[in-house]
Amino acid sequence: MSCYEIEALRLGLMTVLGVEDQHAREHAEKELEGHLEGPIEGLADAESLAEIERHLDAALVDLEETVASMDADDPTYDYTRGRLLAVRDAERAVHRLRAQGEDVVDGLGDAHDLLHETFPTEE
Repeated sequence: MSCYEIEALRLGLMTVLGVEDQHAREHAEKELEGHLEGPIEGLADAESLAEIERHLDAALVDLEETVASMDADDPTYDYTRGRLLAVRDAERAVHRLRAQGEDVVDGLGDAHDLLHETFPTEE
């Protein structure tokens, strides 16, 4: 069994963040062979944090539906619930990443404004 959502998320984040780890990329792509459809494909192919958040939310809905429809005696039930928890945690991490990125952008804007206040230019 594999956690397709996490591997797809890794691929999307590698693209968005510019991570050039070919070994990790090849490993994730191998794990996802035959499973690139719907939100999993969207996550793997994402090119922005907004896309990642959208596809991750859809993947969570699918995974929640899967867990809800499973019998607790199913031998894969606990693993699938564990996947759900891991993906929810990953969703929170992506939200933190987005918030931190927005803080960096805001900080750069503040630095820019302060620079112009300190050293006014005539235009």
